[in-house]
Amino acid sequence: MIQWPDVVGKWGSADFELAFVTAVQQLGTADLPLQQALAQSSYVSESPRTVVMLGSTATDYAIQIKAGIFYFGIIAGSCCSDDPTPLCEENEYCEVLFELDRQRTAARITLLSG
Repeated sequence: MIQWPDVVGKWGSADFELAFVTAVQQLGTADLPLQQALAQSSYVSESPRTVVMLGSTATDYAIQIKAGIFYFGIIAGSCCSDDPTPLCEENEYCEVLFELDRQRTAARITLLSG
Protein backbone atom coordinates (compact mmCIF):
# COMPACT_ATOMS: atom_id res chain seq x y z
CA MET A 1 0.00 0.00 0.00
CA ILE A 2 1.01 3.58 -0.61
CA GLN A 3 1.74 5.66 2.48
CA TRP A 4 0.40 9.23 2.42
CA PRO A 5 0.84 10.76 5.89
CA ASP A 6 1.08 14.29 4.44
CA VAL A 7 -2.23 13.93 2.60
CA VAL A 8 -4.09 12.43 5.57
CA GLY A 9 -2.62 15.09 7.87
CA LYS A 10 -4.04 17.89 5.70
CA TRP A 11 -7.64 16.59 5.77
CA GLY A 12 -9.99 19.45 6.61
CA SER A 13 -7.51 22.16 5.65
CA ALA A 14 -7.48 24.42 2.60
CA ASP A 15 -4.31 22.59 1.43
CA PHE A 16 -5.90 19.13 1.29
CA GLU A 17 -6.90 19.12 -2.39
CA LEU A 18 -3.49 20.38 -3.53
CA ALA A 19 -1.70 17.81 -1.35
CA PHE A 20 -3.88 15.01 -2.73
CA VAL A 21 -3.51 16.03 -6.40
CA THR A 22 0.26 16.43 -6.01
CA ALA A 23 0.56 12.99 -4.36
CA VAL A 24 -1.41 11.31 -7.16
CA GLN A 25 0.63 13.04 -9.87
CA GLN A 26 3.83 11.77 -8.24
CA LEU A 27 2.72 8.12 -8.38
CA GLY A 28 4.15 5.90 -11.06
CA THR A 29 1.89 4.49 -13.75
CA ALA A 30 2.19 1.04 -12.13
CA ASP A 31 0.70 2.40 -8.88
CA LEU A 32 -2.54 3.45 -10.59
CA PRO A 33 -5.08 1.29 -12.47
CA LEU A 34 -4.57 3.27 -15.69
CA GLN A 35 -3.67 0.30 -17.89
CA GLN A 36 -6.95 -1.43 -16.99
CA ALA A 37 -8.93 1.70 -17.91
CA LEU A 38 -7.53 2.18 -21.41
CA ALA A 39 -10.28 2.57 -24.02
CA GLN A 40 -8.56 4.18 -27.04
CA SER A 41 -5.01 2.85 -26.88
CA SER A 42 -2.80 -0.06 -25.86
CA TYR A 43 -0.26 1.20 -23.33
CA VAL A 44 -0.16 3.98 -20.73
CA SER A 45 2.13 6.85 -21.69
CA GLU A 46 4.59 8.35 -19.22
CA SER A 47 3.32 11.83 -20.14
CA PRO A 48 2.07 13.99 -17.26
CA ARG A 49 -1.42 13.32 -15.91
CA THR A 50 -4.12 15.73 -14.82
CA VAL A 51 -5.94 14.81 -11.61
CA VAL A 52 -9.30 16.30 -10.64
CA MET A 53 -10.80 15.69 -7.22
CA LEU A 54 -14.50 14.99 -7.82
CA GLY A 55 -15.57 14.58 -4.20
CA SER A 56 -14.50 13.43 -0.77
CA THR A 57 -16.00 12.14 2.46
CA ALA A 58 -14.56 11.03 5.76
CA THR A 59 -15.34 8.90 8.77
CA ASP A 60 -13.31 8.49 11.96
CA TYR A 61 -11.38 5.71 10.22
CA ALA A 62 -11.07 6.57 6.55
CA ILE A 63 -11.09 9.32 3.95
CA GLN A 64 -12.64 8.44 0.59
CA ILE A 65 -11.77 10.53 -2.44
CA LYS A 66 -13.28 10.12 -5.89
CA ALA A 67 -10.98 11.48 -8.57
CA GLY A 68 -10.92 11.77 -12.33
CA ILE A 69 -7.61 11.20 -14.07
CA PHE A 70 -6.89 12.50 -17.56
CA TYR A 71 -3.89 10.79 -19.11
CA PHE A 72 -2.50 9.56 -22.40
CA GLY A 73 -2.27 6.11 -23.89
CA ILE A 74 -0.01 5.02 -26.71
CA ILE A 75 -0.85 3.31 -29.96
CA ALA A 76 2.56 2.14 -31.07
CA GLY A 77 3.38 1.90 -34.76
CA SER A 78 -0.11 2.46 -36.11
CA CYS A 79 -0.25 6.18 -36.83
CA CYS A 80 0.86 6.14 -40.43
CA SER A 81 0.77 3.34 -42.98
CA ASP A 82 4.25 4.04 -44.34
CA ASP A 83 6.04 4.50 -40.98
CA PRO A 84 5.70 1.58 -38.56
CA THR A 85 7.44 3.21 -35.59
CA PRO A 86 5.71 6.46 -34.58
CA LEU A 87 4.13 6.69 -31.16
CA CYS A 88 0.69 8.30 -31.17
CA GLU A 89 -0.77 9.44 -27.88
CA GLU A 90 -4.52 9.23 -27.35
CA ASN A 91 -6.50 10.99 -24.63
CA GLU A 92 -7.75 8.66 -21.91
CA TYR A 93 -9.86 9.21 -18.78
CA CYS A 94 -10.86 7.15 -15.78
CA GLU A 95 -12.42 7.61 -12.36
CA VAL A 96 -10.71 6.18 -9.32
CA LEU A 97 -11.60 5.81 -5.64
CA PHE A 98 -8.83 6.46 -3.14
CA GLU A 99 -9.48 5.12 0.35
CA LEU A 100 -7.07 6.51 2.91
CA ASP A 101 -6.80 4.72 6.25
CA ARG A 102 -6.53 7.54 8.79
CA GLN A 103 -4.64 5.44 11.36
CA ARG A 104 -2.07 3.85 9.05
CA THR A 105 -2.09 6.70 6.46
CA ALA A 106 -2.20 4.02 3.76
CA ALA A 107 -4.05 4.44 0.47
CA ARG A 108 -6.04 1.77 -1.35
CA ILE A 109 -6.83 2.58 -4.98
CA THR A 110 -9.80 1.17 -6.91
CA LEU A 111 -10.79 1.76 -10.53
CA LEU A 112 -14.42 2.94 -10.76
CA SER A 113 -14.78 3.43 -14.50
CA GLY A 114 -12.75 3.77 -17.64
